[in-house]
Order: sequence, then structure tokens, then C-alpha cells
Amino acid sequence: MAAPLENGTAAVQSVDRALTILELLAADGHLGVTEIAALLSVHKSTASRLLATLEAHGLAEQLPDRGRYRLGVGVLRLAGATRSRMDLVQESRPVTSALAAEVGETVNVVILSGRETLYLDQVSGTSALQIHNWVGKRNPIHATANGRVLLAHVSEAERDAILAALTDSGGELARLTMRTLVTREAVLADLEQIREHGYGVVRDELEVGLTAVAAPVRDSAGDVIASLSVSGPTFRIEGRLEPISAQVSRAARAVSARLGWSG
Repeated sequence: MAAPLENGTAAVQSVDRALTILELLAADGHLGVTEIAALLSVHKSTASRLLATLEAHGLAEQLPDRGRYRLGVGVLRLAGATRSRMDLVQESRPVTSALAAEVGETVNVVILSGRETLYLDQVSGTSALQIHNWVGKRNPIHATANGRVLLAHVSEAERDAILAALTDSGGELARLTMRTLVTREAVLADLEQIREHGYGVVRDELEVGLTAVAAPVRDSAGDVIASLSVSGPTFRIEGRLEPISAQVSRAARAVSARLGWSG
């Protein structure tokens, strides 16, 4: 019974050492295997194996002279992904703050992360009754306005793969409330409506009493990279769906324009 624990501990130690190597390369620019081994207090063969793994993932690369290593271009890829999210939050905040003040409800900026939604930013409205703080949290893609807006704008192959992965053995998606759309046909019909109208509305599907209106945010190439939504208690939102939908759509277009979209 001790082996799995030992193996797990060794794996964590290897990850820690590999991350330390990246930090060392970032600090020093380039280092040799012997130097890295000494700094890690490990055998040279261990340092070589770790560097080979990092090199295979593009996170380290070997210089032609004397076998020294430096950070690889894969680090730029990871940094770029983080930077794009930071840029999205930074560029959307003036718009979402204004929208939250205008409608008095909570405004969220959300991206697709695997088969779920990931909430990047939230601005609370002025209404006395507030809802959850969603930042950093994930929600089911099929039961949220943000999720369905994002799902409506992925490729057909990606959409089908996501829905297939979320469907249980009985052919249904997870039911979170009595109003959740649980069949593939119902979700696809709603996605068509979203593409036609330019926004999506979900009432009481994630939680009873919660309604959200969402619209797509596009990058400079016109690709949908995020969703912007207004959400709040159903009793406050349902009587204002038409104006809120227009406000959300305008805000999403404004953020898209700040990101370079000219459509």
C-alpha cells in the first residue's frame, strides 16, 4: 500500500524540480546541466531527464554551444494565454462597470474552459439584493446563458463533442432545475435562436429564481472569445428582458470594439 504514496510523492517532487528549473532559467538566461543539477542538489542524470521533459513540451530549449539550456517558446504560449485573459478583463471593465450601473444588476465576463464556463470578471450592480460572486468559478455550459452563447459559436465538431461528453447513458444532460434544457434537440434549438438574435436568455435553469442575458464578445478577427452577461433575480429581470437584452448586446459589441473588432 506504500508504493502509490511513494510514487505520488516522487511525482510531486519532479514537478517541483521542473518548475524550479524554469525559474532558474528565467533568472539566469541560460544554464548547463551540471549547473542546474548543483542548484537543485540532484544527480546530473536527474537534471537531464527533467530538462528533456521540459524540452519535449517546448518549455526549455538547448543552445547549440556546450549543451546549455534556456527557456523555450512554449513559455510564450502560456504567457500569451494569460495575457489575453488579462487584456480581456482590462478592456471590458470600463464597459461592464457602466453597464452594471445602468441596469443595476450583476455583470459577468465569461470564457469557455473545456466543457464548462469560467468566470473571469464580475461587476456588481446597485440593487440591494445581490447574487453570487462567480469570479474564478465554473458552471455547466448547457444550463447558463453565457455557456450557451459560447456553445453557439464554436465549430459544429466541438459543439457535438461537448454535448456528447455531457450526455448521460439515458441521452440527457444534467438537470439542475425543472426548467433546465436536458435534451440535445432543445439545446440545439436554443443555440440557433442565439445565433439569430445575437444574445441568449436563460431563466431558472441553473438555479430557480436566477435569470441571465448574455451576448458574445469577439476578438479582432471576429472570433467569439468570451461572453458578457447581466444576471439577477428572475423577478427583477423578467419584466425588463427587452431593454436589458439590447443593453447587453451593445456592451458586448463595445468590448469587442475595444479588442479590435470592427464588424
